[in-house]
Amino acid sequence: MVHDTTVALAALGVAGQAAVAALLVAGGLRLAGVRAPLALARELVVGYELWLGWLVAAVGTGGSLFFSEIAGFVPCELCWYQRICLFPLAAVLVLAALRDDHRVARYLLPLPVAGAGVAVYQLLIENGVVGQSRACLVSAPGGCATRWIDEFGYVTIPTLTLTAFLLTFALLLFATVEAR
Repeated sequence: MVHDTTVALAALGVAGQAAVAALLVAGGLRLAGVRAPLALARELVVGYELWLGWLVAAVGTGGSLFFSEIAGFVPCELCWYQRICLFPLAAVLVLAALRDDHRVARYLLPLPVAGAGVAVYQLLIENGVVGQSRACLVSAPGGCATRWIDEFGYVTIPTLTLTAFLLTFALLLFATVEAR
């Protein structure tokens, strides 16, 4: 069950990465003066930005809790910082979506930015680019560099959280446009 759920979460992560890549290409084209791709992406989610953001944050929260509470993976210090940024998104976005309150999106934007920053830092540690701090080493078995999962040759827990934060950030940006 743990392996099957891990593979399913990793597959969702890869789908999320494809969506992030498409949005980055559309954003790059928009900067180059081509408006249609980003306008199409915006049109596909208009009215559902908060619900989709909540879905991403809820799956991320559920996945995080699955890894720690069911799979038994001990969250390191950096994982806790990422959780601090992710869990409130799930709670607040569902409330905002229920009230159709797009104005709250601009106040939530710092959470995925901070969470993505921590995820990138943990990926740098995992890949040996930067060393672990003492706090990392004592926070979990193997510290913050432990790869509890490694699906498809690159999908680790920080990869999944980075994907969730980037996708949530994009959806919140779309929601801020709706709030104007």
